[in-house]
Amino acid sequence: MDRLAAMETFVYVVETGSFSAAARRLNIGQPAVSKTIAQLESRLAVRLLLRSTRGLTPTEAGLAFFERAKRTIEEADEADNAARGAASGLTGNLRICAAVTFGRLHIVPHLGPFLEQNPELNIDLMLDDRNVNLVEEGVDVALRMGELSDSALTARKIAECRRMVLGTPAYFAKHGEPTCPDDLCKHQAVVYSLGGGASWRFDKAGEEQSVNISGRIRVNAAEGLREAVLAHQGLTMASQWMFAPELADGSVREAMKDWALPDLDLWAVFPTGRMASAKARAFVEYVQGLLMK
Repeated sequence: MDRLAAMETFVYVVETGSFSAAARRLNIGQPAVSKTIAQLESRLAVRLLLRSTRGLTPTEAGLAFFERAKRTIEEADEADNAARGAASGLTGNLRICAAVTFGRLHIVPHLGPFLEQNPELNIDLMLDDRNVNLVEEGVDVALRMGELSDSALTARKIAECRRMVLGTPAYFAKHGEPTCPDDLCKHQAVVYSLGGGASWRFDKAGEEQSVNISGRIRVNAAEGLREAVLAHQGLTMASQWMFAPELADGSVREAMKDWALPDLDLWAVFPTGRMASAKARAFVEYVQGLLMK
């Protein structure tokens, strides 16, 4: 087996977590996969995988090799595509990570046209509100919102969205509608621990005002926040993206329109040290186009 094929086998083993799953993806027998990995470790004179009853885990050397091997495979694929001509489209697998609600509302419904443009491309979409390790999870590009905690990440801002104070018409009919930050002390809020917490900062004509809101419901996932608000259990601060369908049909309404909240940034984040692949760049440009409409 040549070096590129051995790299591909190793990448599949790491991504799937087992020899048998990698063998199924490659359509070969499991013994052939095991033999390839053994030969690879022997040639490199280093242990790449730790084997235990819980499965396979890459060593530090294995993670470094995985990162470079995957990059080499992607560059080889891109070279093939360039030789065949741009009309051939993108090929292979593209692994994307995005927050659950954002992915459900703004990515999944629009995957069809992107795949139609690239009939040889497969997408593996990981929906997770956590900031997962891109290298360990084999992610090509992640879509992350808010401030990036790791300044070493390779990131590109692709969009921004307004934050709003939101509630249902039924909630406002029962409890009244706030018109300024001071009014919020009279209301129950659903607090999103990943989206600013209980401290909300407003601006009106250059005048800044911060307020600590009270809320008996605190959630760390946007899906829970949405359900609590839609059940009329309180108002919240959230992005327009999070409640886009409900804002459109009127089942959720914005309050305090004269008071601005900090915008929410959307970033395309790539594994550190890796040049973004052509398919990752194409997908990011596609998403950017969607959000500009």
